[in-house]
Amino acid sequence: MLRLENISVRFSGLIAVDNLSMEVNEKSIHSLIGPNGAGKTTVFNAISGLVKHDGKIFLNKVDITNLPVHKRVYYGLGRSFQNIIIFKYMTVLQNLMLGFHSKINYGHLDEIFLTNKFSKDERDARLKAIEVADILGIKSILGVYAGTLPYGYQKLIDVGRALMSEPKILLLDEPAAGLTEKESDIFKERILKVRENGITVLLIEHDMRMVLDISDTITVINFGKKIAEGRPQEVVNNDEVIKAYLGSVPLTM
Repeated sequence: MLRLENISVRFSGLIAVDNLSMEVNEKSIHSLIGPNGAGKTTVFNAISGLVKHDGKIFLNKVDITNLPVHKRVYYGLGRSFQNIIIFKYMTVLQNLMLGFHSKINYGHLDEIFLTNKFSKDERDARLKAIEVADILGIKSILGVYAGTLPYGYQKLIDVGRALMSEPKILLLDEPAAGLTEKESDIFKERILKVRENGITVLLIEHDMRMVLDISDTITVINFGKKIAEGRPQEVVNNDEVIKAYLGSVPLTM
């Protein structure tokens, strides 16, 4: 589904990502982990087209290396960010519908005169929002103002907006950050549900309990370089990974 070939990112002489190659299999959950400052979010920014980089990126066999952000969305890339932006005085449904903008075909005149094109796109957006809410388990709160909801639900809304563009692969950047253990468990189940619906997931996460529970494959980077890759059991027993990252992280499998 996603292939990175020799990706390097430099900032004023500093190498943030160093010759990274990796493949993410279709309909899998693939986690990218490593210490703070290892370059994980920079990898996501390279995939998303937000930073310049050397190397090649292929999405579903299409070379997206030089494509702008909106074109990457068109070819099936969706993403959430560490810092969520929720429109607190809009309902959950309205927040989700905002994520449908890449599918909208109507213009300003269609909106002013309420044309058939406008009505169709609005109906499609509403139906898609209901479908996404069902996947994420938030269908019962579609009419609730987003700002009144706990942080865990606001995180789910953020993921839901990314799903509204109908991605083939969803990039999640630390979705469990700031969540309680109970909220994290709920989020874990929702991510599994996303995968069950045929969407590939690439995940950055420091909650190793979640990573080990749901990942098919884990890639570990340190100082921008890949130091290990494999199934969860292989990675947690890797001496270099333990030394660089896992030594201070309590693990249970």
